[in-house]
Amino acid sequence: MRLYLLYLGTMQPGDIPVPGYLIRTADNINILVDTGWPRSFVDDPRPPPGLTIDIRPEDIITVRLADIGLKPSDIHYLVCTHLDDDHCGNHDLFPGAELIIQKQHYMVAKGGHPRFAANRSVWDRPDLRYRQIEGDVELVPGVTIFETSGHVPGHQSLLVRLPETGNVILAADAVMHHTMADATTREIYITDMDDEAGIRRSTQKVADIARNEQAAFVVYGHDTGQWATLRLSPQYYD
Repeated sequence: MRLYLLYLGTMQPGDIPVPGYLIRTADNINILVDTGWPRSFVDDPRPPPGLTIDIRPEDIITVRLADIGLKPSDIHYLVCTHLDDDHCGNHDLFPGAELIIQKQHYMVAKGGHPRFAANRSVWDRPDLRYRQIEGDVELVPGVTIFETSGHVPGHQSLLVRLPETGNVILAADAVMHHTMADATTREIYITDMDDEAGIRRSTQKVADIARNEQAAFVVYGHDTGQWATLRLSPQYYD
């Protein structure tokens, strides 16, 4: 089992990383997690108010996959942590994959919530195959998806069991920064949709799983300082 951390650009101010992840199992099953901002933003960025987006051609998900010898048709599963634009901008490139999403989140997005409307033509397509799950699910041996509503309803995170590194948690936006890892004290951001109790509950869930599974580390969703210390693709954790 290998875990690749994919650099998919930054947001400003703050050099905030936009990550994706590729998990390759011992049986050569390729699991992609998130796809970054839309590739069109390389030439025509359309950032939300207050942000500047920096994406180079080499930051597009297809290029990052090519760096490790993969093309979109090689992806078996695409795990959608959630459908914010910086996480689902290139889902349309993966019609051959099975897209894994929490049913709650899919229903909120399909129901027309304006937060998920700008990029709807990319993630809501008849050629994309979604599997709607509920709660915590083992996707394949060694990879567990766990529901972490808080940032948005039906957000999901992952636990990856690596043979050498140990257990790694991909928190995604359930915990965006190491300073938000304490459920009692974490700051509630304007981008967090759910009620405060739900946000703190999902933050605690990540912490509990990290403790119970003796996680080697947690990869936070958009942590500039942590990102600078991590082993980025084409290097990997195994």
